[in-house]
This record gives sequence, structure tokens and C-alpha cells, in this order.
Amino acid sequence: MLQDLLELLPYLLLVLFLRSMLRSFLSNRRRVRAVPRQAPVQPVQAGGELKKDPVCGTYVSVAASVTRSINGQLVYFCSKECRDRYNP
Repeated sequence: MLQDLLELLPYLLLVLFLRSMLRSFLSNRRRVRAVPRQAPVQPVQAGGELKKDPVCGTYVSVAASVTRSINGQLVYFCSKECRDRYNP
């Protein structure tokens, strides 16, 4: 009886190892799918004219700024949050 169990032990260990590897592989696969895709970041050309954000005072490149037209004049912001907080 004990001899039979000892003969089955390597097979049992192999099955448990393979089961563990399969679980690990499947759980990692689910996690990768759950990560939302981000929009690709558009490269911004370095240099150029800088404008001062009227809300936080940060200087931002015209090419990278968020803009809003107020009374026909273009105002430059460093972020959407600053643009939304701006009260002329």
C-alpha cells in the first residue's frame, strides 16, 4: 500500500505543479485584459512660444496648451482643469 503511494507521488506532484502553472497563466491573462487602453500620446515639438496660464501661472508651450476663446481672444491653459476653473 505504501509502496503504491510512493510510486504515485511524482505523478501527483507533476499534476499539482502543472495545475499551479495553468492557474497562474490564466490569472495573468485576465489581469492584462482588464487594463484599459490609453490613448496614444502625441509628441509635442520642443521650443516655440510660451504663454502664461492665467489660473496657476505656469508657462506652457503654445503647441502643448489647452485653449479657450474668450471675447474673441485666445487664452492658453496648461490643463483642462485650469481651463475649466478660469473665470474671466
